[in-house]
Amino acid sequence: MADNDRSATITQGVARAPNRSMFYAMGYKPEDMSRMFIGIANGHSTVTPCNSGLQVLCDAAEAAVRRNGANAQIFGTPTISDGMSMGTEGMKYSLVSREVIADCVETVVQGQWMDGVLVIGGCDKNMPGGMMGICRANVPAIYVYGGTIKPGRWKGKDLSIVSVFEAVGEFSHGRISQEDFDGIERNAVPGSGSCGGMFTANTMSSSFEALGMSLLGSSTMANPDAEKAESAARSAEVLIAAVRKGIRPRDIITRKAIENAVSLIMATGGSTNAVLHYLAIAHSAGVPFSIDDFETIRKRVPVLCDLKPSGKYMAVDLHRAGGIPQVLRLLLDGGLLHGDCLTITGRTLAEELSDVAASPSPHQDVIHPIDQALYPQGHLAILRGNLAPEGSVAKITGLKHPVITGPARVFNDEASALEAIMEGRIHAGDVLVLRYLGPKGAPGMPEMLAPTSALIGAGLGESVGLITDGRFSGGTWGMVVGHVAPEAAVGGPIALVHEGDSVTIDAHRLLLQLNLSDAELQARSMAFTPPAPRYTQGVLYKFAKLTGSASLGAVTD
Repeated sequence: MADNDRSATITQGVARAPNRSMFYAMGYKPEDMSRMFIGIANGHSTVTPCNSGLQVLCDAAEAAVRRNGANAQIFGTPTISDGMSMGTEGMKYSLVSREVIADCVETVVQGQWMDGVLVIGGCDKNMPGGMMGICRANVPAIYVYGGTIKPGRWKGKDLSIVSVFEAVGEFSHGRISQEDFDGIERNAVPGSGSCGGMFTANTMSSSFEALGMSLLGSSTMANPDAEKAESAARSAEVLIAAVRKGIRPRDIITRKAIENAVSLIMATGGSTNAVLHYLAIAHSAGVPFSIDDFETIRKRVPVLCDLKPSGKYMAVDLHRAGGIPQVLRLLLDGGLLHGDCLTITGRTLAEELSDVAASPSPHQDVIHPIDQALYPQGHLAILRGNLAPEGSVAKITGLKHPVITGPARVFNDEASALEAIMEGRIHAGDVLVLRYLGPKGAPGMPEMLAPTSALIGAGLGESVGLITDGRFSGGTWGMVVGHVAPEAAVGGPIALVHEGDSVTIDAHRLLLQLNLSDAELQARSMAFTPPAPRYTQGVLYKFAKLTGSASLGAVTD
């Protein structure tokens, strides 16, 4: 039971009678007061298909809690759909929602004296937000991912939501017909579940298996399939056992466990957003972990999975090929995981993986053995240089020529950059600079999926660079560098770039460079005047005031 044991608290005489009365009003009986109270943080909503299928998982978890002699207390958490808000003012609220979700979980779990919590989520920020709240509350907890969506289909080709964004660029440049544009738009998202490639939602949920905070095999299940609800019920049973054993999140989420999670992200070709989110999770768990630790892990962990956005396959294909447990077993046997890390089951990660096959099936090519890795090193690189003294994040695999030096095409917002791409004003060799889009500047650090997808659709994905102090969708690929820090709004060097300046992106040298003298940069810095805040009240104002650098996870506490 938790330190603030409900039974002891509520049975301290008549002074606690009003507390008990509130529970009786909801149908509780006197005997219930001695049973554990398990919170279920339910992210269900009809805002987005990512979360529209969560209620059945909540119902399965609640029933399992009651079958196992505990009380279930359900409360809600919000979500913002990244895919639906992309390219709009709403996208500024996406990263903000991570903090709101974390606050919700911490507030309700602590305010209602819960003995444990099961968090259910779907869209991108549900995972890091829920895990941050779990770390703060530090009562026994487990994460239940809502599950991936199944692929859409058009003319025999698998589709995801990113297919639609890329189709916009293709259609605007006359590369596909009206029929195909309409067909892709109407068939890309066939039902409930989160975006189907190794984008941010599937990246974060998969990493929670490696972290030890979700059941093995659960993160690649499709939301509509029966096994997903069965896994939610099993998760509730494991959580109740963890409460009895006194296993808390901070017992599991250690530095070595986070290294395991990041290793899994590298092996699966996961989202750049994982860098931001694991810096924040580590902060919430009180674990020292820096942006440079990602680079250390990248150098030793190969890419084993051929997954979208830069690869061929979807999460459902990964599931059929053996899922995350198969990838983890390969990493463990290759000496690339800490097998002694504790998991929510009470067993070590190595013990959990002991029944997984040592080699992937030869009848699939989604998961590659280590000696046949797609790339010998990981894909999420930390670039530094005079444009990013605190670091920046690039996805460097899958590119034929990961080096570019070209003239800067400078934009102070996303919309004007997208317009320039769509109107054909961006050419091979250019380097787009999108700024004032960081945590404080936008505020909210929106994702740049619309312009990056437009570049892909225009056939410029390999020949045009793009740097930003904003973020990228997990579905982004190409010569792109995000999370540039310090950001423009606080006078970071990205604010000092002029149209036509020479900029270098060099993935080989991990370099992001503005090709100017130190004296010229110093002169420009002295002349810099910070812009006025874009918001003066409300949640965006609060976030801009409180948030830190992207290089530290853009946390608000």
